[in-house]
This record gives sequence, structure tokens and C-alpha cells, in this order.
Amino acid sequence: MVKLFSLSVLYKGINSAIWLKSAYDLTYFGFFQRGSVQEFMAFVSKTIVERTQAAARQSVKEGEYTCHVYVRADNLAGVLISDHEYPHRVAHTLITKVLDEFAAKIPASEWPGGTEATINYTQLPFFLSRYQNPHEADAMTKIQDELEETKIILHNTIDAVLQRGEKLDDLVSKSEGLSVHSKAFYKTARKTNSCCSYVG
Repeated sequence: MVKLFSLSVLYKGINSAIWLKSAYDLTYFGFFQRGSVQEFMAFVSKTIVERTQAAARQSVKEGEYTCHVYVRADNLAGVLISDHEYPHRVAHTLITKVLDEFAAKIPASEWPGGTEATINYTQLPFFLSRYQNPHEADAMTKIQDELEETKIILHNTIDAVLQRGEKLDDLVSKSEGLSVHSKAFYKTARKTNSCCSYVG
């Protein structure tokens, strides 16, 4: 069974990405792992948005999951984290739909200074739940057809999208956004080559 773990909307600023809204489904993970898994997924999502050009799409594998990213020309960005089995086209169809709806409800003037607390958009948990089954996207054939014309860049590791000389391990160790517990969890998972592995 394919799985979706997180769905996020961010704004790609000049120097960093800003969180606007996010939703998580971490029921596949052990109870005591969930906090660290959520922190790490948020960290990876923000990092990849910051290193994705405007008007570009990519899907990046990291450990046990794939991070699908779309940064629109107006710098509104969506990130969907799934397992490797989730279809890339369906993932990007969902991200496109979410960003279109978000942009229609939340004025662009609110994006640069927005926070999860100030942005009034409540649909992410609904989409994350509904699209656990990728066949739910079948009704969206119009967007699907448009995406067939769109190039999605695929990467086998997150290191491929980082700037020259950057390594995920170094970014994790320097991050102020990750707790000591999450950093220790990441290092342990890295050693066993099953970062953020979930209980199937």
C-alpha cells in the first residue's frame, strides 16, 4: 500500500523558505519516533524548497521516502513526502491543486510574512487523507494531462539538489530548527541506512 506522510505549503523567500501550512500523517511510525520524524520531514521540505528554482518541479529520494516539490513562478511552493511507490505524476497533480486553491483563498500579499498561526487555510489534512489512495486523482484528468507536458526532475538523493560542497549530514548538524533528540535520531537512522523508517 502506498503512503503519504506530509503535505506542506511554503513561500520561497530571498534567503529562506517560510512555513505557511503543513499536515502530517505519521501513524505508520512508532509513537516515540513521530516527533523526530516530523521535525526531520519539515527540515528536509524547507531545505529542498530553498534549493529549487522558481517554476520548477522535482522529486527527490531520501532514505525510505520521496520528497516531491513544486515551486511556482510566484514563489509559492508545495511539498509532498511519500514512500517510493507513490506515483510522481499523481503527487505533482495534488501539489498543483493544493497551491492553486491556496492561492485563490490566501492573498499573495500575506505569503511573505505569513505563519502557520496567521494563515487561515484548513484543507491540507483533507487532501493528505483523500490522496492516500492515488486513484483519487483520476478525476483530475485535465491537470494530469497538463502535467504530462511538464518535466519533473528526478534525483536519487537529496545531496544531488544541495549546493556544491553541501551535505545533508552537515546541514542537520548545523540546524537550529532540529532538536538534539531529532539530530541523534537522524544519525542513528543514517547508520542503519533506514532514515525515518516506518512500521509497515
